[in-house]
Amino acid sequence: MFVLDTDHLSFLERAGHPIGDRIRKKLEAAREDCVATIISYEEQCRGWLSKVAQANTIADQVSVYRKLLRQLQNYCAMTVIEFDEQAAIQFQVLKKATIRIPTMDLKIAAIAISRDATLVTRNWDDFVKVPALRIEDWTKE
Repeated sequence: MFVLDTDHLSFLERAGHPIGDRIRKKLEAAREDCVATIISYEEQCRGWLSKVAQANTIADQVSVYRKLLRQLQNYCAMTVIEFDEQAAIQFQVLKKATIRIPTMDLKIAAIAISRDATLVTRNWDDFVKVPALRIEDWTKE
């Protein structure tokens, strides 16, 4: 199983972007084995809702809402896995190990570890600090 990190999911929202296209090809090759997390969904929703609140004109709001809808459609097209009891236990283990990465990243790592999955991310600087976490970067050839 491959868990797509928020950074990879963000590229999928950019139609015609070469990195997004590269990720889409890999995703199509392993579709049934690729998932998103509810944590990434939360992160992206917070970002888009902040942009909606900052939109100064109706035209800006229309544009941002269109992007928010595209994000929702992307999530509806794939499996989204929860932050369940196993992930919560793993999260607590990682927190006690005092791994210094952002909390949301630690939760995503906990989900991947609890599912024995590989995390697909560009954020090697943080995730390489998490023991037992397998990571790949699909943005590179």
